[in-house]
This record gives sequence, structure tokens and C-alpha cells, in this order.
Amino acid sequence: MTTLLPFIRHCSEDRYLSVVASNKDQFLATLVTAHGSALERYLARKLDNPEDAAEIAQEAFLRLHRMESPENLDNARAFLFQVATNLAVDQLRRRKLHLQFIRRERSHTADTAPVDINASGVSPEQILDARQKLAIIFAAVDDLPLNVRQAFLLHRRSGMSYSAIAQEMQVSVSSVEKYILQALQHCRKRLAAYFPPE
Repeated sequence: MTTLLPFIRHCSEDRYLSVVASNKDQFLATLVTAHGSALERYLARKLDNPEDAAEIAQEAFLRLHRMESPENLDNARAFLFQVATNLAVDQLRRRKLHLQFIRRERSHTADTAPVDINASGVSPEQILDARQKLAIIFAAVDDLPLNVRQAFLLHRRSGMSYSAIAQEMQVSVSSVEKYILQALQHCRKRLAAYFPPE
């Protein structure tokens, strides 16, 4: 260790990491240990959602892993944070588009013709109950992580198949299945909290 000490004092953190970690996997593991938590905190502040922050941090590390020689970067930490920032900006754009879509869908739902209670045979209490459940479901969907919400709405509102959603979102079909199942479980749980089974 004493032979490395003068070198360590005069080299950048990334250069030190590349010397300590002789191959790509060791370098990335060391980078995750050194900067993973800081990256997630940074992204959580930027995105205001810890789950999205964790996903984007993981994606940023995966992008580094896919590189030929990330250990040769001059400043791996800066590169990592820049990749994560770009991914976060993309996520924020998708979130904004998603919110616009939700607003349009809600206004479309609100603009539908009023129900003729006498003709439909539905009581005012049933209509109120249905509207309350719909509001709870909308709120539950809003609380979902962006990827889960997007997959759920593409399937339920747009009628897209799992494989079409996977292609649109650039994820695997099994991820789409997981997202939709997660969304359904979340909505059921939220409804059960307000309307316990009788």
C-alpha cells in the first residue's frame, strides 16, 4: 500500500478506481459502490420519485456496462451523471406527455353524455358509487411509477397487446406483464381500502 500512496495522492478518483479495479466488472462494481447512492439521491431530487430514480440509475450503470471500455473514461463519474441526467430529462418529457394524455382522457370521460337515470334503471347511489370508484382508480393510476402507468394505459385505454406495448416501450414482454399486473394489484388494493369487500 505504501507504494501506491504517492500515486493515489496525485491521481483523479476515476484513475484510482481504474487502477484498483483491473477489469470492467470490477471497475463498474467499484463505481456503483462509490457513486450509486449519490446518483440515486440526485435523480430522486430531479424526478421527485425514488422508484423512477432507482430505475434510471440502474439504466445509467447498464449503459456504462454496455460500453467497450468504461474504465478508460477520463471522468467516469461525470459521464455517469450526464447519462443519468439525459435519461431523467427523457423521463420527465414522457411524464409530461403522459400527464397531457391523462388530462385529455379525463376531460373525455367528463364530457360524455349524462346518464339518463330513468332510462338506464340505475339509481343515483349507484352512479355516485361508480364515480367515486372511478376517481379512486384515476388517483391510483396517477400514483403508479411511469413505466407501469404507461403500460397499463396503453393496454386498457388503447387496447394494445403486450407485445405491441413491449415494442413501444422498448422493454420485454415479461416486463409489460409485470407492469400491468402491478398496476392491477395497486388499483384493487386502493379500491379495497375505500370499498372493503362485503
